[in-house]
Amino acid sequence: MNWDQVEGKWKQVKGQAKEKWGKLTDDDLDVIDGRRQQLVGKLQERYGTARDEAERQADEFVRSMKTLPDETNAYETERARRAGRG
Repeated sequence: MNWDQVEGKWKQVKGQAKEKWGKLTDDDLDVIDGRRQQLVGKLQERYGTARDEAERQADEFVRSMKTLPDETNAYETERARRAGRG
């Protein structure tokens, strides 16, 4: 996933951001609205981190997200369901 995708799907992603950075308020997440620089600024503000560290965390967060649930390939979903049956 990249930042363009995050920005476009922020409503789905912001719950994951809230889990990762609990000090971010709902208002913070609304202001961020999927924008990298806004997230970096809020991380600096809420956690007192240096800009390069906040940027690293933000980028790692996006890299860790492979897909969102609504992007899951139907074939992969069915294959996983069948594998669970044994």
